[in-house]
Amino acid sequence: QVQLVESGGGLVQSGGSLRLACAASGFSFSSLAMSWYRQAPGKEREWVAFISAAGDFTDYEYFVKGRFTISRDNAEEMVYLQMNNLKPEDTAVYYCKGRTPSGSDYWGQGTQVTVSS
Repeated sequence: QVQLVESGGGLVQSGGSLRLACAASGFSFSSLAMSWYRQAPGKEREWVAFISAAGDFTDYEYFVKGRFTISRDNAEEMVYLQMNNLKPEDTAVYYCKGRTPSGSDYWGQGTQVTVSS
């Protein structure tokens, strides 16, 4: 059983930065491929960033690349999303997701990010 808990959301002005964190428990964290997703009101949940289990590969949604950085610390069992130069369109609930080697997905409860203009 995997449990994921996000933190670090909040209110920030356009151009500001936030660092989201996701703490994992209940599974071998180093075996989990991790992703960040977000969902704005009235919109579908969209994928934002991915990092492989070993942390040797990352990928980003087109509109956040260059601004967001996903990272992980397997010793601390944490995954992070550093968000710089935030824009109002980044406003959403951000979720972390872990995928086990067998393909099972586990989701955190989400953390709200609000970017004011």
